[in-house]
Amino acid sequence: MLQMFNITFYLNARLESPTVGCQSFGAKKTLKVAPESEEPQAYFEPVVKLDEIEVTTGEEEEEVLFKQRAKVFCYRETLLDKGTGKKSWCERGVGDVRFLKHKEHQKIRMLMRQEKTHKILINHLVESRTELTPNMGSDRAWVFSCYDFAEGVVETQVFALRFGNSDNAQKFKEMHDTAKANNKKLEEAGAGADAADTSAGDDAAKALETLDVKKEE
Repeated sequence: MLQMFNITFYLNARLESPTVGCQSFGAKKTLKVAPESEEPQAYFEPVVKLDEIEVTTGEEEEEVLFKQRAKVFCYRETLLDKGTGKKSWCERGVGDVRFLKHKEHQKIRMLMRQEKTHKILINHLVESRTELTPNMGSDRAWVFSCYDFAEGVVETQVFALRFGNSDNAQKFKEMHDTAKANNKKLEEAGAGADAADTSAGDDAAKALETLDVKKEE
């Protein structure tokens, strides 16, 4: 009898104990929600304060007359063939080739920058002697030679421009011809002005010589 009482007491104590891992059927569960983790709001004062600098591209005084995306190739020696005289077509970059007209002296140049990085790929005034020729008979690519300034020094370069379709290539050709005619007209006008200045200078020199002779007399 004593043994049965001890077993009954032990079972009741286990059921009433708050530390029992099991729950009776139908009992409500209480879920503990962890507090929201706060994001750090740390702020560090910069040691050196840099002033904003206005960046200029050199195109501020120019008007964009033409803009078309193209891929440019350059006919030159590769690094492996440096000094051998062996040249081949090397891809130089992809971007918008543009014709820019200066608002003051009215001359037109061709400028092309690499997309995203804006590195200069082509940069030269369009000369009246520059001729465009189809590349291997293609109707969407042009080859031409010019004095280019893209690398910081004037160099004779042979370029090939390839456009997405023949229509864009033809529009480029038309704009190039317009730029040639514009710059040629300005060159001739400048040459005429220089000749007029020289003539005026000669007349002034002759007048001074006559004046000196009269003084001596």
